[in-house]
Amino acid sequence: MRGVDKITAPIGGRPLLSWTLDGFSNLRRIETIVVVAASGRVDELRGASWMPRRALVVAGGGRRQESVAAGVAEVERRGSGPDRVILVHDGARPAIRPVLIWRVLDAAAAHGAAIPVVPVADTIKRMNGDVVAGTVDRRGLGVAQTPQGVRLGILQAAYARFPPHGPDTFTDEAALLEACTIPVRVVPGQPDNLKVTLPADLDRAASILAADRPRVGFGDDSHPFGPGEPLVLGGVKIPGAPRLSGHSDGDVVLHAVADALLGAAALGDLGRLYPADDSTPRGIASSELLAEVVSRVTKAGLRPTLIDVMIVAARPRLGIRLDDIRGSLAQLLWVRVDQVNVKASTGNLDGMEGAGRGISARAIATLERMR
Repeated sequence: MRGVDKITAPIGGRPLLSWTLDGFSNLRRIETIVVVAASGRVDELRGASWMPRRALVVAGGGRRQESVAAGVAEVERRGSGPDRVILVHDGARPAIRPVLIWRVLDAAAAHGAAIPVVPVADTIKRMNGDVVAGTVDRRGLGVAQTPQGVRLGILQAAYARFPPHGPDTFTDEAALLEACTIPVRVVPGQPDNLKVTLPADLDRAASILAADRPRVGFGDDSHPFGPGEPLVLGGVKIPGAPRLSGHSDGDVVLHAVADALLGAAALGDLGRLYPADDSTPRGIASSELLAEVVSRVTKAGLRPTLIDVMIVAARPRLGIRLDDIRGSLAQLLWVRVDQVNVKASTGNLDGMEGAGRGISARAIATLERMR
């Protein structure tokens, strides 16, 4: 790493290790977290503001196996039984996802031990100095990742045969179990579960984490009632209710949702895309505006995962219309209905909405990176 401390190297304004710990600390199935560090760094890490409260920090040893054993000993002191699953994860793998943790955890619980493996995709050459000596058959080969899982009782039996402080060295827990002829189950790994090893890996890790991070945006719009009808909310026409005044059809719900999407994608706002002047056709359907916003969000490589809308209106009564609006939004956004929530309030006689002079809407949109 050319002198860079990768564990505390900043990624997105946070130390690398804090990203790694986030992958585990938010999961209910994880009961104990032990961070094993060089003895000279224990106090520093224990006092770090980003260290999860329930994480324990202990001193490790000179080799990986000795450090792992120190962490396991801390777990044992807390009374874990032989069937509890121990997960061992490299602190330098910050992009770990919950789905991989669950996959390893379930396989280790069911079979005794499990590791994630990614198949070798590149052609492997055997070298003789600076000359190619041959091509290795990559069928059956895989790259081992972490977390590696094993039931505590099985790991204790392996330690009894090959003590962690003994002369034999094992590069990971699977190698120790293999030496004991203990079967290790293989589960599909995570291709971008990067282990930061070289300085350039920090930029790669930052890109992976930025792509995975949920993006949240907020939108807010309000219009007074105007002449004519019908009222349009969420793309649903409500006959008999007055139209909302505006350069477009005045659909405050779609305007709020559009601004929330643009905000989450960092693509500006609806007013800049469609200003209320001659460049935007008067009376244009807000569904057309939203379609363009969805197109821009999609081109940015993002997609909605959740839309939450609050409508404030004393009139008309919207309770019977909410499911229709929810379904319309799901169709316009190309998402499932269970990814949309719509609720309403009368405004409690407060402000323009509560006095029945207009309607407002607020929306929160969550986006994720498309894969």
